[in-house]
Amino acid sequence: MAEKSQYKVSDIQVLKGLEAVRRRPAMYIGSTDSNGLHHIFTEILDNSVDEAIAGYCTNIWVTLNKDGSITIKDNGRGIPVDKHPETKVSTLETVMTNLHAGGKFEQGAYKVSGGLHGVGMKCTNALSEWMITTVQFEGGIYQQEYTRGVPKAPVKRIGDTKDSGTQHTFLPDSEIFTETKFDFKTIVKKCRQHAYLTAGLRISITDESTDEIRRYDLYFEDGIKSYVQFLNIDSKVVGQEPFYMNKQEDDIVVEVALQYTDGMEEDVRCYTNNIVNPEGGTHLAGFRTAITSALNSYAQKAELLKGVDGTLNGDDVREGLTAIVSVKVANPQFEGQTKIKLNNREVKSVVSKLVKDELLTYLEENPHDAKNIIGKAVLANKAKAAAKAARDAVIRKNALESTTLPGKLADCTSNDPADSELFIVEGDSAGGSAKQGRDRHTQAILPLRGKIMNTHKYRVDRVLSNNEFNDVTTALGVGIGDTLDVSKLRYHKIVIMSDADVDGLHITTLVLTLLFRFFRPLIEQGFVYVAQPPLHKVEIGKKKYYFINDAEKDVFVRKAKMEGKVPVENRFKGLGEMNPDQLWETTMNPESRVLKRVEIQDAEEAEKVFEMLMGNEVPPRRRFIQMHATKANLDI
Repeated sequence: MAEKSQYKVSDIQVLKGLEAVRRRPAMYIGSTDSNGLHHIFTEILDNSVDEAIAGYCTNIWVTLNKDGSITIKDNGRGIPVDKHPETKVSTLETVMTNLHAGGKFEQGAYKVSGGLHGVGMKCTNALSEWMITTVQFEGGIYQQEYTRGVPKAPVKRIGDTKDSGTQHTFLPDSEIFTETKFDFKTIVKKCRQHAYLTAGLRISITDESTDEIRRYDLYFEDGIKSYVQFLNIDSKVVGQEPFYMNKQEDDIVVEVALQYTDGMEEDVRCYTNNIVNPEGGTHLAGFRTAITSALNSYAQKAELLKGVDGTLNGDDVREGLTAIVSVKVANPQFEGQTKIKLNNREVKSVVSKLVKDELLTYLEENPHDAKNIIGKAVLANKAKAAAKAARDAVIRKNALESTTLPGKLADCTSNDPADSELFIVEGDSAGGSAKQGRDRHTQAILPLRGKIMNTHKYRVDRVLSNNEFNDVTTALGVGIGDTLDVSKLRYHKIVIMSDADVDGLHITTLVLTLLFRFFRPLIEQGFVYVAQPPLHKVEIGKKKYYFINDAEKDVFVRKAKMEGKVPVENRFKGLGEMNPDQLWETTMNPESRVLKRVEIQDAEEAEKVFEMLMGNEVPPRRRFIQMHATKANLDI
């Protein structure tokens, strides 16, 4: 029996300064990948924005530097530099190195702020190889340098000035982060959010990290109203101007902008003190209650609910809704250091009351828009009723037919989803070759009939009546909508396999559209792949070589000719032209095939791209084609 070790005083570790942040960085910034990297930038940016919210800052400058560092400068009040009475060192050094020291703990310093916990700048400092902070404060310019959070020397005065403000320059630590290069697009996106949320704030971003210098200036006088218009720029909207309100009650400021589109997706974004709350919280709950109540009240009064059984529910009134819900709260309580969700209970009732009152006034003053909005919600209600009936019919049919699978599906014999693969194949001809060439134990084949329905353009009830959609749904086995259960997935590799030509790429896009709209968790959890069938075969004697594009083939052929060989080139017209052995060898054999896993790096951007390319609006698609036509390879 092992000897018990004693728990002694010496076993207790006391982490000094910012050691705790370096020891457990993910605990403070969420992760140490690209998301965590950009989070330490956001922590500094948030402090400058807090100065703007408080009314002391009008400009913020962000520069991506040549050496990989980044600089954030503002014209706010600056950080005090006098000796702190408790720490006996400069207040600047205290707030940069003491984990829980900052102006945001003192009620008089900031009425509202995003950096509730007072650890933002310290995290950035601790997780940087080096950091230089320069302050313009009460006539002087002061500076301090740090190495991984530790001051190199006391704060020193380096000049005089009539201005005020704070500047931070830091280089992310490669010992901490797996990715240390800032992405210009991500930086602009984060800055744009703040510029929209703080009307009148100007943010200038300059990228000097490459030879080609890029600049971006952001300034929105209409704030979140402009934000909603930006989000809806490629959509057909209901009404000319978004609804907008800005009201205050019990020290809680509620600012909301919303507008409906003719689409089916809901896009509601929530912020507390300019900090994004991706999972919403009490302000989102209050907003949803208000909008459902206001639309039902107006609709009943105006007798616009004909054909609706009872009243409109939340899903009905939020279909096609784009909204920004921004609240300012003196003492916000969040879930997690990364502030994913607002938990203040008092916010819900304030948001609900203010938004309902303002929205009712808007509906009464804009009866034409009100009628269109409610008409859209009524249509959504009827469509969902039809979709539920269709889905229930599918469920009843499956229950009656037990585990009957689609007739076109050639299933595999394995009952282990981890070993099983489903190939969704373009056309019966290719499907026939795939069925003959596959590994029957682990590989199932589902042929599709040419170009399937564009599921992004139609309501759920229409899609549910489509045979190809039902075949895919039944084969996957996970259900749809609120019944979707990923644990019931029958295949842990879903492989889209289509011809390596324009039509094949179109079919791949249609299948991805279906999966993105109705089975997004399967993409998010890494189950979806795209096969890479060859476009060319080159034979040299009895040896065969396969290439997925022209460039690879051309390089190989040139080299072969230089060596005196005689290559015979053959271009495939499609999967159906390959015999089963070729299809297995080039595209399906796990030992030799190439599969591309489909990932969603930015769900918001992915949604916009699908809407632009697959939605009902033609102008955005035309603009995209005109902009990128010269980059298209039409000879693939």
